[in-house]
Amino acid sequence: MEPLSLNKVRTLFLEFFEKRGHLVLPSFSLVPEDDPSVLLINAGMTPMKPWFTGAKTPPSKRVVTCQKCIRTPDIENVGKSGRHGTFFEMLGNFSFGDYFKKEAILWGWQFSVDVLKLDPERIYVSIHLDDDEAFECWRDIGFPEERIFRFDESNFWEHGVGPCGPCSEMFYDRGEEYGCGDPNCNVGCECDRYVEYWNLVFTQFDRLEDGTYVPLEKKNIDTGAGLERIASIVQNVPTLLDVDTVRAIVDKACEMTGTVYGEDESQDVAIRIITDHVRSSMMMIADGVLPGNEGRGYVLRRLIRRAARQGRLLGVDEPILAPVMRVAIAQSKDHYPELKDEERIIRVLEAEEKRFSRTIEQGLAQLREAIERGRAEGFDTLPGDICFLLHDTYGFPIELTIEIAAEDGMSVDMESFYQLMNAQRERARRDFLEKSSTAWGAISLPDHIRALEPTPFYGYDRLDSQVKLLHILKLSESERAFVEVENASEGEEVVLITDGTPFYSLGGGQTSDRGTMKQGETTIDIFTADVSGDGIVLHRGKVRAGTVYVGHDVVFHVDRVLRTSTARNHTATHLLHAALHRVLGKGADQRGSLVSPDRLRFDFVHDGPVSYEQLREVERLVNAKILENLPVVTDVMNLEDAKAQGVTALFGEKYEDSVRVVSCGDWSRELCGGTHVNSTGELLMFRIVSESGIAAGIRRIEALTGESAMVEMSKDAEVIRQLADRLRVHRDEMITRLDVLEARLKTQQEEIKRLQREKLSGSIAEHVVDEREIGPFRTLMTILPNYDAETLREAGDRFRDRLGERAVIVLASPSDDGKKVLWVAMAGVKAISDGAKSGDLARIAAKITGGGGGGRPDMAQAGGRDVSKIDDAMNAVRDHLVSIS
Repeated sequence: MEPLSLNKVRTLFLEFFEKRGHLVLPSFSLVPEDDPSVLLINAGMTPMKPWFTGAKTPPSKRVVTCQKCIRTPDIENVGKSGRHGTFFEMLGNFSFGDYFKKEAILWGWQFSVDVLKLDPERIYVSIHLDDDEAFECWRDIGFPEERIFRFDESNFWEHGVGPCGPCSEMFYDRGEEYGCGDPNCNVGCECDRYVEYWNLVFTQFDRLEDGTYVPLEKKNIDTGAGLERIASIVQNVPTLLDVDTVRAIVDKACEMTGTVYGEDESQDVAIRIITDHVRSSMMMIADGVLPGNEGRGYVLRRLIRRAARQGRLLGVDEPILAPVMRVAIAQSKDHYPELKDEERIIRVLEAEEKRFSRTIEQGLAQLREAIERGRAEGFDTLPGDICFLLHDTYGFPIELTIEIAAEDGMSVDMESFYQLMNAQRERARRDFLEKSSTAWGAISLPDHIRALEPTPFYGYDRLDSQVKLLHILKLSESERAFVEVENASEGEEVVLITDGTPFYSLGGGQTSDRGTMKQGETTIDIFTADVSGDGIVLHRGKVRAGTVYVGHDVVFHVDRVLRTSTARNHTATHLLHAALHRVLGKGADQRGSLVSPDRLRFDFVHDGPVSYEQLREVERLVNAKILENLPVVTDVMNLEDAKAQGVTALFGEKYEDSVRVVSCGDWSRELCGGTHVNSTGELLMFRIVSESGIAAGIRRIEALTGESAMVEMSKDAEVIRQLADRLRVHRDEMITRLDVLEARLKTQQEEIKRLQREKLSGSIAEHVVDEREIGPFRTLMTILPNYDAETLREAGDRFRDRLGERAVIVLASPSDDGKKVLWVAMAGVKAISDGAKSGDLARIAAKITGGGGGGRPDMAQAGGRDVSKIDDAMNAVRDHLVSIS
């Protein structure tokens, strides 16, 4: 067996199957294309599902790939050992109605023995209990029968309804040193001795809704081999973390954190998490995913922050991930060209890591407040829900929460915390399974409904339509399936399918229409319209009165006011997009939108905030086009013709061969299937209400049109009127008046500071008499009422300078209302070396007065709520100094 590098194994695999007539395809993006059943590509076959089902024609009957994959349902186990990871590369050879078991098994054996040089005596295989055909194929190539194991469910691949079949797994015996010690240890044991490295799936059946299996007319081959796992075998290393390309990342993570891998298990866990999550994050960013609060963006954000958190747990407060990721990129960029945009990838990572650093600081403030509140209320245990909030919202490590709470003499309700954590994991797992437990979809429509032609849409031309009601469905929560019924009565929620509709269904960033459906005297309120993957429009509604029956005509009425408002906002996004291109440049491309009746939201590419002047210019340009009352025209044309004419196509959108081109005069031309006004003048007015950043390099504008924009303008006018009244000037004189008031305020603040300095000078002379000698320390502890933090620190500096390097200063400043006290502690250089740490002193004082805080050895600040305990706190500080003298 040759110790091949991971990159070499990948190349050998692709070349091996290319020589056997396979088309080598690059890895598909981690972002699924037209597949809502998965969040991220999690297996080599996942992006090829349309080829397996026959929905699309593959580019070749034989394909080979090395696919990037991410799986996150067990993210909490990553790091606990070298076996778990969120990112991996899956090698796979595929046949679409071409070769079958004989060739798949022969080539699996040849690549293992002839190319990888694996010891043939250490290879074992498993097959399905009833798969005699696979047994014969293995025996025909001379494989020993005693090393062929038959299993039942573990050797049958299926995910809900759709293509499925038996499989044959290949195992490698790594030797007794990897075993569990059980004398019965064999293939199928959970230990690390018999490693499954290749799964050959023989897709020969179609599982129907009723659970029956029908032989496929064209049988397929789908294999998956873990690249990292094969590399660990040929390199003879114990875990995936020790494979050459991954180990390079481990070593860099150790360098950045000052640790040595293998010396301490808790540190090893952190290093493994950093290594794995950096690999996953790198590939996700390269494929266009940006950190966010939902979907793929949330997965990426969690991975980056979980990795960054490990650095803090290892004692490094500064960002450390970028250098680690650069090493990861260097290991893989030769095969994955998308990684060559290294600087963009690193920018996204660094921005998110910096956000996490700020979040940690916010979490620390929240924790301090929670500890102070608990102390004030007489509790010595921090509630689990507070710890969970810090962990979940602020990414605050529970270990850090425990440590900080302990410094203030508080414990943590870990039982409650773990209950909340487990509940969250269960929710996440349930959500994941709902998305991915069936590779062919979540809740499916009955087969005879899926076989219907796509629902025709009449809503471009009219808002009222008489159509035929074909089906009434109800959702069965217990069975997680649609149940078909013949009628529905008052109060029942239903899904209605018709032979046509004027209702625009949710899609393209535009919310669906709302309205009513009537059948004689029966009225159904339609809340939303969704479209299935087969193009069937599902009208979701509730019967308001009467009973509705299948097979009869119904009349749809789309809410005209809501449709018009939505159309205004959709046309406005086109005008806005064009204006952003003119003000910010052609790079300000759309990255998402939401168009509803009440407002529009538009996400676009731009580094950094858009200035006030730029926003006003964008707003001015859009309103200018509204005043021009440009015609809004829709043309249907071939996609290639549209692109040739320079029509704007949106990032990430998939288009049919025939497309709709929406033009607003000569200002804007975009591919769009949404609804629009007839002319830009119908928008009446355009008003930007906010601009913000939602991810690294992505900005968001929210805006209003029509009556909503006019209401917003009226609100602004009312605020200006009230300000003018309170300032007692005309609107045009408001700024001058504010300048005068600001100058006056500045003068008064300077006078206040002058008086405080005079007061402070007198206080220093007055309070020097409070100086005491305690062991090696020259201490001064006194009360300076109603000082702010800055002035109190200045006083501490002056006292410390006066007393010298043995100085220990503790100052308390109770507020005028007697509800809180501010503490400042300072220590000179010699006092610190003798054991007087300002942070310790401040914590002691704050703890007794019902608060918390801390800081550096030379200076610390804290707060308390019980002013009556100031003298007790100072005595406790003195006792502490005596104890360390």
